[in-house]
Amino acid sequence: MIGILLAAGFSRRFGASNKLLQVLPEGSPIAQASAKRLIEAIPFSIAIVRPENKVLAQLLQDAGLKVFFCTEQETEMADSLSAAIKFSAAFSESSDGFVIALADMPYIDSKTTAAIASKLSEGASIVVPTYQGKRGHPVGFSAKFRAELESLHGDEGARSILKRYPEEIIFLECDDSGILADIDTPADLIL
Repeated sequence: MIGILLAAGFSRRFGASNKLLQVLPEGSPIAQASAKRLIEAIPFSIAIVRPENKVLAQLLQDAGLKVFFCTEQETEMADSLSAAIKFSAAFSESSDGFVIALADMPYIDSKTTAAIASKLSEGASIVVPTYQGKRGHPVGFSAKFRAELESLHGDEGARSILKRYPEEIIFLECDDSGILADIDTPADLIL
């Protein structure tokens, strides 16, 4: 199993500063908190960042993730995810599937991510966590979706795969409101 942390976005709604480097009330940068929780659940995890984000790349590498730089053409969510899936092919861990997390979602409990990975290991094709009936992140995909994940483009991410294969989805109800809590604006820093 391989964890993938998507950290190549532009954070346009946040303002001029890089939101992933903003400090949470508990003291760590957003991306570092997200990376820590991902790697606690899935020790072999990678992060994809834009080439100019050297500080972010170093922060994620120091957290224990393998860092991969996308190209200028791979900065939309689906394009960066596609690039990360292609990069992950070099590692045998990816043959068990992928748990795709977003770097701006630092409140996800690592136990939730571990449960998603466990469902994939047990043979699930797609695992989507839910909290009080609402879908959240991270989302897990078995390795059989590698080719489709690699061919994604644009800003929709893996949503198109979820729409195409609704019968393959296992919804994992969890007691973790963090699966819904992303940080898009400075006001979201205070929960």
